[in-house]
Amino acid sequence: MPKKEEQKERLRLRVKAYDAKLIDSSVKQIIEAIKYHGGEVVGPIPLPTEFKRYTVNRSTFVHKKSGEHFELRVHKRLVDIMNPQQKIIESLSDLNLPAGVDVEIKMG
Repeated sequence: MPKKEEQKERLRLRVKAYDAKLIDSSVKQIIEAIKYHGGEVVGPIPLPTEFKRYTVNRSTFVHKKSGEHFELRVHKRLVDIMNPQQKIIESLSDLNLPAGVDVEIKMG
């Protein structure tokens, strides 16, 4: 019979932000905290940037064909932590990340 490989536990972090420089510095801070506690990191993996585009009329009543275009970019990064320990998870919750950076944590 073939040997079963040990299933590695994985903690997946999805980081989102509107500013690309802000998200890169935040991910760097997260990875440094994980490596400080002896964790194994895969990433950061850049995910496709999400564009939200809005068109607004310049005038309220006349000039219907004249509009302004606005764009909102959501930058995303993926970081995997292999075999996370309790102290790594605690250090992630203690991190002081800047406003505008959203971190989703999934176990799996």
